[in-house]
Amino acid sequence: MATREKGEATAEFVATVGRQIRQQRQHRGWSVQELSDRARVSRRMLTQIELGQANPSLVTVDHIAHALGTDFVSLAMPPTTPAEEASGGRLGAAVRVWSSDRGSEAVLLLATESVPRTELWSWRLAPGDTYHAQPDTAGTEELHQVHAGELIIITSGSALVLRAGEAGRIRSDQRYTYRNDSDTWTEFTRVVTGA
Repeated sequence: MATREKGEATAEFVATVGRQIRQQRQHRGWSVQELSDRARVSRRMLTQIELGQANPSLVTVDHIAHALGTDFVSLAMPPTTPAEEASGGRLGAAVRVWSSDRGSEAVLLLATESVPRTELWSWRLAPGDTYHAQPDTAGTEELHQVHAGELIIITSGSALVLRAGEAGRIRSDQRYTYRNDSDTWTEFTRVVTGA
């Protein structure tokens, strides 16, 4: 089956990230050029990201987050409301981060407040679709539980095959790929630890 090389960050994610980057940069009193230099992202790209006009890779967002002294989740999720802060909880914070033209999607459901964070994701991979990931920070791991279909996770040339009802773990501080070679949808939960 044909595979997709990449999808796109969703419009909601792009807008939220751009707004958060701009607010955090301005809060620090940094110019666009200063953040650009710190994050090793071109000034033009950074400006387009802040304006919601670019489709940044998740790795680029991560680089910018680290340059700001924060993390991916802080830029990807809307800020906690005063009511949520007062109650110590958070509801309805899910952000659709990635999608492909086949309908595959990755939704960041929630993350812990403490750092390093633990992130809870919901994924759907269409038949024949693929997602290629860049390495996360050193020591990061992912836990996966497949609810429907079959998930193939490629790391360092080896393949982990998980079927519905099965769970697995990988180190995600390396390049890895999610693949659905079947003719049915793959649905799984992903938990990222140490991010």
